[in-house]
Amino acid sequence: MIRLKDINKNFGNVPILKHIDLRVNKGETVVIIGPSGSGKSTLLRCLNLLEQPTSGYLRIADDSLQLKEGDSIKQADVMKIRLHTGMVFQAHHLFPHMTAVQNVMEGLVTVRRQAKVEARAAALRLLKKVGLADKADSYPFQLSGGQQQRVGIARALALEPNVLLFDEPTSALDPEIVGEVLNVMGDLKQEGMTMVIVTHEMQFARLIADHIIFLDQGVVVEEGSPDQVFDAPTQKRTKQFLQRLDWMRERIPTGHEAELFAPQNEEVGIVH
Repeated sequence: MIRLKDINKNFGNVPILKHIDLRVNKGETVVIIGPSGSGKSTLLRCLNLLEQPTSGYLRIADDSLQLKEGDSIKQADVMKIRLHTGMVFQAHHLFPHMTAVQNVMEGLVTVRRQAKVEARAAALRLLKKVGLADKADSYPFQLSGGQQQRVGIARALALEPNVLLFDEPTSALDPEIVGEVLNVMGDLKQEGMTMVIVTHEMQFARLIADHIIFLDQGVVVEEGSPDQVFDAPTQKRTKQFLQRLDWMRERIPTGHEAELFAPQNEEVGIVH
């Protein structure tokens, strides 16, 4: 589904990403962790070309690019890659003058050229999917941060992407409402959605990931299964990073793992 080979990204003369290789299979959830400033968000943005890699090979689904330093990408090629991806940002980036359903249907109308009646019906189905059927006609200012982020997820799903990219989707949320967003992401995993997630939620990363990548100073220091990376890291830098985060694990009592992915609302499959 996703293949990166020798991806490099410089800002001016400063290297941000260095020789990144990455493979994400269909239906897999890959979580990228690492300290602030390690290049996690830059790597995610390179996947949908919000940031153009300086050099390297990028493939998503059936479309690929081989870049050399100094190359520019044609807009048509950018759009081909972006149509494979849906992006959920740290900030919600909803249109403030549009209701929830209008935010979700906007891409269907402007990109897919769907009739508004058809687009609205599709948007309503997606809002129901994320547990917000009753908020369809609410404006962003009338929604909580968690509700806004779930609208953002519905909007990202609207164009039926092959891959969903999440850039720290819960970092701007009140701790009490983080769970409502994480549960939607858990439901998407159960449905087989391919996802790449940047997060500081270590317990969530451990529960949802098929594969963990630890990034530091623009380099993949270590990667593997959650059990391998969290319980038996082989690299000194990984061990240092996780030791500083041990207190986060202790905050979540054992036995809560099942609750995160266990639907309790039969209509929408979401834990409230």
